[in-house]
Amino acid sequence: MGYPFDYAPDRPDHIDVILNGLDRYNPETTAVFQDYVMQQCENQTYDCYANLALLKLYQFNPHLTRDETITNILVKSLTVFPNADFSLCLSLLPTHTLAPLSTSASAPAAGDAPLSEAVQKLNILNSLLGGADYTAFWNTLDSDDLYADLVADVSGFEELMRVRIAVTVSQAVREVERSILESWLNLHGSEFEHFVGTVCGWEIDGRKIRVPLNKENEAKGTVVRENVKFDQFSRLIKRAYEQPA
Repeated sequence: MGYPFDYAPDRPDHIDVILNGLDRYNPETTAVFQDYVMQQCENQTYDCYANLALLKLYQFNPHLTRDETITNILVKSLTVFPNADFSLCLSLLPTHTLAPLSTSASAPAAGDAPLSEAVQKLNILNSLLGGADYTAFWNTLDSDDLYADLVADVSGFEELMRVRIAVTVSQAVREVERSILESWLNLHGSEFEHFVGTVCGWEIDGRKIRVPLNKENEAKGTVVRENVKFDQFSRLIKRAYEQPA
């Protein structure tokens, strides 16, 4: 049985009270939500429902918007891919931050250009993750110092991403070449062996990495049965004969 969308096991009581009351729409709670986002970054917790509530408050109160908080929310949402959290967050951002700066229909307000660039760069990472192009994800992340600045506030970002990548790999394969998995995880040598063997619990067999059987990567035969009644055939045959030549 799955968890409800608004479930967050580490959510503090005072945040839960706000989310379930009228204060959810009170601009004075913006600072409380912003502090909560920073706590998530520092403690490696995550609360999509609360983060979306803050982005909604920013929609109604643009003067309270903090660019750093928005980018932190987006970065945190990347750490739970392939969930659609990143797209949900994008849907609540100002439209001018979503279009390339050079082709934006309307010029961004003062101070918004850095946010637009940050959103676009993080969207690139999200697209690479969505396409399972993990090697390109790491190469892109290392290609620009701005990426390092964007993820700096999120404690253990790279480790969190490796765990998520490992989870998606374990759902798709039973065996993978070591060199390929090294590029997917951006790890080599003893660090790679520790992560794969200790963190993931996978078997290293020479140049092969073997993933234990689970309900997602288990090959299962299926039997397809078509329930077509005889009278359906008779109607088709009759219709064919009735059509003029």
